[in-house]
Amino acid sequence: MAYFCAMNYLSVENLSKRFGVRQLFQNLQFGIEKGQKVALLARNGSGKTTLMNILFGKDSPDDGKVIYNKEVRVSYLEQNPFLDPKKSILENVLLSQNHMSKAIAAYEEALANDLPLDQPMAEMDASGAWEYEAKMKQILGALELHQWNTPAGQLSGGQQRRVALAKVLVEEPDFLLLDEPTNHLDLDMIEWLEKFLTQSHMTLFMVTHDRYFLENITDEILELENGQLYKYKGNFSYYLEKKAEREALEQATQDKQMNLFRRELVWARTMPRARTVKSKSRMDRFNELKESIRKNPDAAELSPEINMSRLGSKIVEFHRVKKHWGEKKVLNGWDYVFKTGERVGLVGPNGAGKTTLLKLMTLSEEPDGGKVIVGDTVVMGYYRQNMEILKPGQRLIEAVRDIAEFIPLTKGRTITAAQMLERFLFPKSMHFNYVDSLSGGERKRLQLLLILMKNPNFLILDEPTNDLDVFTLAALEEYLQSYPGCLVIVSHDRYFLDKLVDHLFVLDGEGNVRDILGSYQQFRDDQDNIALENKKAASKAEIKEDASKDGGQKKLSFKEKYEWEQIEKRMPELELQKSKLESELQTVLDQHDRLMSVSEALSKVIEELNNLEMRWLELSEKI
Repeated sequence: MAYFCAMNYLSVENLSKRFGVRQLFQNLQFGIEKGQKVALLARNGSGKTTLMNILFGKDSPDDGKVIYNKEVRVSYLEQNPFLDPKKSILENVLLSQNHMSKAIAAYEEALANDLPLDQPMAEMDASGAWEYEAKMKQILGALELHQWNTPAGQLSGGQQRRVALAKVLVEEPDFLLLDEPTNHLDLDMIEWLEKFLTQSHMTLFMVTHDRYFLENITDEILELENGQLYKYKGNFSYYLEKKAEREALEQATQDKQMNLFRRELVWARTMPRARTVKSKSRMDRFNELKESIRKNPDAAELSPEINMSRLGSKIVEFHRVKKHWGEKKVLNGWDYVFKTGERVGLVGPNGAGKTTLLKLMTLSEEPDGGKVIVGDTVVMGYYRQNMEILKPGQRLIEAVRDIAEFIPLTKGRTITAAQMLERFLFPKSMHFNYVDSLSGGERKRLQLLLILMKNPNFLILDEPTNDLDVFTLAALEEYLQSYPGCLVIVSHDRYFLDKLVDHLFVLDGEGNVRDILGSYQQFRDDQDNIALENKKAASKAEIKEDASKDGGQKKLSFKEKYEWEQIEKRMPELELQKSKLESELQTVLDQHDRLMSVSEALSKVIEELNNLEMRWLELSEKI
């Protein structure tokens, strides 16, 4: 992570915005300096995307100002970006009109049409575009955008969003706005993007629900809550710690207010009808207390308490199941028998067949060979990507009542549709709102509620975290941790998977499924260790091959022997430096400049240590 002298890139002054009768935010004030990586957290429906649009100039505030440093180049990844449908992937990525992108476009056009390359190559040389082109192709490859000449109009929504992401990354602006950058990326792409942004010098302001992203990238978090902006100078774990401290203080104040409110309530109910000036002032104070308590309710919890029906001994079974699409194999004779209470995550690259496997589980897709058996007692709940079960023009309360007016809970109790909405974080003030007015995250939450109301005992969640805020995700995770039925999850949210699943089905895209015990993070760590061992083995093999070509094992030259001795002295020093810097990093989370300086130093130490380890391995093989 690079270190910069403080320079203000963005100032937001007294920003306010209303949506109809709803005040999204009021008098927001904050600033972002060069090199900062800042995230905004807020509940769904509080205006995060609206704020991003205002910052980029796509929307205007009711009041206030957005001021950028005049020399700053700004790019924006929108949730629903626009691409020219007639232009190819490459043409859309190169739409930014700088001299390098123009040179690359001319060069690629000449290549595609077998035109003379002398002039295009001269323009590439003159503009220094070769490195720019290599970077562009590396980004497109990492995002699995290989068919560069495909018109954007032929791409899926997820592919179009990845093209838009590639475009803003290739532009490498000074200041980058990102609205949910991990949506429609698979897990490998997210980890690549995380590394790319961590190493980049770009200043970032982003909205994201990916908590590992927040932990590993951000150095400041802004939280918008009840119209007030709170600032935390650190990453996600620092934010959680300081937020807990703040809420504990607020709760102590709230308890005092509540006790006073109760006393005032008794007085208000028993006071005489004649209003004196003194009683009038007490009534004013009573109303102020009531308003203060209303604005600071206890944190809502997602608590559906659905009455799940019992699962029998036969749940879902796969017997030698085969499935393919054309030449693409999804399953190649897979066997598996689900057991009660299983919690499994499906992972694999895009196109590996995760959604197809879910369709086979629900019998909405027929296998090409073998059979899928679903037990008689199984009640499926299937939350799908791009699912639309809400009716336009319908009110929230009507959507729930379409399922049931009264919903059975555990222990023979029932709950009304209105109470169910409240338990799913929809306050009474929203019950008669139209579903069309909901934000993306609110729609997802309502759809999830409608599925859970059907009392499923086998719950399938296909990308449930898209568009949900971190607060709703935390509440959903808490609920799902106590869910007694079978749970199958497809998600690109690593944090979500790590909290909820016990094992993984890993699809390789060749028809094979590996059953891996443990969390996703454990799986990735194992993969990284295997990759490192393979790299070491390849290095050893290469050294041995070189030695055999020279008639036997080489001895170190005087220069190599000296180098080897210096490495053995230097490596313990670096390990000690690394340990000290890692400890210091935890103590400077609230000091932005020092945090960036320590992070940069730690990055350099780790890089030097890795290089020395590889060189030591090469030299030691010769001894």
